[in-house]
Amino acid sequence: MNILLINPEFPDTFWGLKNALKFIGRKAMLPPLGLLTVAGLLPDDWNLKLIDMNTSPLRDRHLAWADYVFLTAMLVQRPSTDAVIDRCRQAGVPIVAGGPLFTSLPEEYLHVDHLVLKEAELTLPRFLEDLQNGCARKIYNTHDKPDLQSTPMPRWDLVDPRKYASMAIQYSRGCPFNCDFCDITTLFGHRIRTKSAAQIVAELEVLYQRGWRDYVFFVDDNFIGNKAVLKRELLPAITDWMEHRGHPFAFNTQASINLADDEELMSAMVRAGFDCVFVGIESPDQQCLTECNKVQNTGRDLLECVARIQRAGLQTQGGFILGFDHDDAGVFDNLIQFIQKSGIVTAMVGLLNAPRGTQLYRRLLAEHRLFRTPTGDNTDCSINFAPRMGLEKLMAGYRRVIEHIYSPQQHAERIRTFLERYRVPEGRKWRVHWKELGAFVKSMWRIGILDRGRKHYWKLLFWSLRRPRTLPLAVTFSIYGYHFRKIIRRLSCETQNLVHGPMPMAVPAPVAAEREVSGPA
Repeated sequence: MNILLINPEFPDTFWGLKNALKFIGRKAMLPPLGLLTVAGLLPDDWNLKLIDMNTSPLRDRHLAWADYVFLTAMLVQRPSTDAVIDRCRQAGVPIVAGGPLFTSLPEEYLHVDHLVLKEAELTLPRFLEDLQNGCARKIYNTHDKPDLQSTPMPRWDLVDPRKYASMAIQYSRGCPFNCDFCDITTLFGHRIRTKSAAQIVAELEVLYQRGWRDYVFFVDDNFIGNKAVLKRELLPAITDWMEHRGHPFAFNTQASINLADDEELMSAMVRAGFDCVFVGIESPDQQCLTECNKVQNTGRDLLECVARIQRAGLQTQGGFILGFDHDDAGVFDNLIQFIQKSGIVTAMVGLLNAPRGTQLYRRLLAEHRLFRTPTGDNTDCSINFAPRMGLEKLMAGYRRVIEHIYSPQQHAERIRTFLERYRVPEGRKWRVHWKELGAFVKSMWRIGILDRGRKHYWKLLFWSLRRPRTLPLAVTFSIYGYHFRKIIRRLSCETQNLVHGPMPMAVPAPVAAEREVSGPA
């Protein structure tokens, strides 16, 4: 059996960093970990080929070779996904589809041959068994959650690591919190399920044996969801392995703000090789945090929490949201001031959207305020509901925020604020490879000569020369800022391009995809 696994193309987004990737000669940020894991569940005697459309084009000859196409996608990949489906149908190749897009909107993809939904460890084996017996059904679903210690090793042999800026690894699924706008718990639940420390070390060893010597991103939605197991088992195992292998990787991940409460955990993460963490802050306004049930962020000095994480030796990236019902006319200036004071260099400010299955979605649906499915990119100036503030006012304020915080002067000021506070971990080696040197030279030309913000670039670099260990970070952050300004300039925030009449969204009819896998198909 010839199986073609396809990862559709991502649009040019905030996190895609396409403009930054050009500085280091890479084509995409991350490999398609979901597809690589699915590949590990397929029979050993099948012939597998993976096309990541973010690094390589999908050719007609690939479709002609395939007996089946296995397709996965996130909501933000929908335009490319729909085009791939059309090509497969024209070529007569049956499609097996799964992942967040199809799990969230199964009724919109009933024209796909087979929908294998939720977590593949449970639903894919049922499909494979039925396929072998000649009775494969349209839809496979389940409400159960798999034990991740049964998850196979990703098939890293199917991708070329040299095309990516970072490798990816998953330790856990689920989140203990219940933010009303987040669909992570809809997909993965509240109970934290983890792989064993031995599994993670084995996956790191495979990446090492394949020659990888760079960043590894733990894709967990909340890496610290189970702090006790993390401190007792995983982090000591990673630390031992990293010391044995000469610290070949640097790790980054995502975590909730309560990381700042645990000095022991932060120290253990830094010892293990973590140097960056993304934290969902959302808003400095307590009413907004209460509104969205972001209980882990309420009652805190959020600026001090960020500073504690930074002082511990972890770069802090932050997520922020505009569009809450409690947002008022002062929200934009307040957010700008918070971001600048925090020293959060990479601040992702997005517009609130209501994904299917969330508490926010259900509330807005009952209030007749929904008017379309979200795009999956909360930084593309799109919104899928009618905000209390009014759409035009919200869009104007949103654009003012992102243009201000990523102006060359304000971005450079945040970099200095962070670097003055950040403590480079003791013993952390400063490795400079050819790609970093190449990126530095390109940055001097593209940002230091051609860019309108060149004055602030050179001021920052000369400032960093007095603190040589901060220079690589100053250059990296400058390149990120260059990418973000490119993205912002391309955004069109005109209201008429976003909404075609604030009409209520139709309530989806019940479909077979919502039934248990054991139910009728």
